[in-house]
Amino acid sequence: MARLSPVSSAPEASVPHREFAWPFWPAAPLYPYGRRRTLRRVVVPDRIWTFDQYQGIFYVVVPIRMTVVRLNGGGLLVYAPVAPTPECVALVRDLEQRYGCVRYILLTTTTGIEHKVFVGPFARRFPQAQVYVAPHQWSYPLNLPLSWLGLPHRRTHWLPSDSSQVPFAAEFDYALLGPIALGLGPFAEVALFHRESRTLLLTDSLVSVPADPPPVLALDPYPLLFHSRDRADDPIHDSPEARRRGWQRIALFAFYFRPSALGVPTLGEAWQEARHAPDRSRRAYFGLYPFRWQPDWQTSFEALHGEGRPFVAPVLQTLIFNRGPAQVMDWVQQVSRWQFERVIPCHLTAPLAITPLEFQAAFGFLVEGLGDCNLGSNPGPTQVTDLPVHAAGQGSPKYSPPPLPTADFAFLREIETGLVRRGITPPRRSLEE
Repeated sequence: MARLSPVSSAPEASVPHREFAWPFWPAAPLYPYGRRRTLRRVVVPDRIWTFDQYQGIFYVVVPIRMTVVRLNGGGLLVYAPVAPTPECVALVRDLEQRYGCVRYILLTTTTGIEHKVFVGPFARRFPQAQVYVAPHQWSYPLNLPLSWLGLPHRRTHWLPSDSSQVPFAAEFDYALLGPIALGLGPFAEVALFHRESRTLLLTDSLVSVPADPPPVLALDPYPLLFHSRDRADDPIHDSPEARRRGWQRIALFAFYFRPSALGVPTLGEAWQEARHAPDRSRRAYFGLYPFRWQPDWQTSFEALHGEGRPFVAPVLQTLIFNRGPAQVMDWVQQVSRWQFERVIPCHLTAPLAITPLEFQAAFGFLVEGLGDCNLGSNPGPTQVTDLPVHAAGQGSPKYSPPPLPTADFAFLREIETGLVRRGITPPRRSLEE
């Protein structure tokens, strides 16, 4: 795996706050709202860089990532743009001075507003770039044209199903996942493979949860410290242990919404505790801390962490990919034909040093007959060759995705049941349908 080298701008104290400004934050009102930091890191020297920011709700913050690849003919390709703050744009301009201008910008998903909202503003900062968009885009409550959503009309193109038909085909392959019908609109994602560096770029389909906070969160550790407490009246103090504890709890909340180890006090109890909080400022939500972590919460995190092995996020397992399992497995088959050595997802750990066979195995939860290996039954190591023929390889090594406790899925199952009952989301489907 390539060694990551931070090359972000100077510490915040020496940089004017206007460099972090993001004035369009009301379009997606997520923390840190109008002030976003950017961390640029080298993945492959003189070839691939990641640009990390962070965002969340109620200080449940996770990284969001843009990847930039240098093209052999000069110029840059941008996969999944982040907020083009002055700091972020300056870091991209630095690469442009060395390697040529941004030539292509890719919108790689149809559902994640946290990805879609930045593409138009980013494209306006780089007017020479052509914008390529995953098909089946939609918006709610009105399905508006792309130009009405801020994408430049004359420079925006749909990605064709045949990846040889785009101008960057000499260096990249891509595979379109979806569309998977979800009710309000379809889910789709673009997997992009850079042949020369053997690097696979993904948006949301695969993640790996680190035990320690992602480096970009060190730019603003307050959310980590906020969630490191056990009670509202606990003081907020900074230490490596507190940051680690806060991150692990944030990860549980972000992936499960309400994991089994998390209790929620009544509103009256939360207000009563807030009266005794040492910090009742607006930054501390006036002392409100509506969390009750059980003593065994770290057991759930260790299962989620799974020693850093990649897996499909619980939300995608429960609400999205099981609506079109055959489509997902066909996409997995196509992606697995590429001989990649590293994977860069748009969230959490990157790069991931995994093989195509390990990539296949992460989707084993969709295969009937394997049991709910990601839902707590943990039948032990699973042969990747147990997957259907169209998604398997011969001589595959043993690999078992991290077993996730069934109890932690309870709230997601409640959401799924409610959405299906109201006709908002279609029922789950089997692999044979």
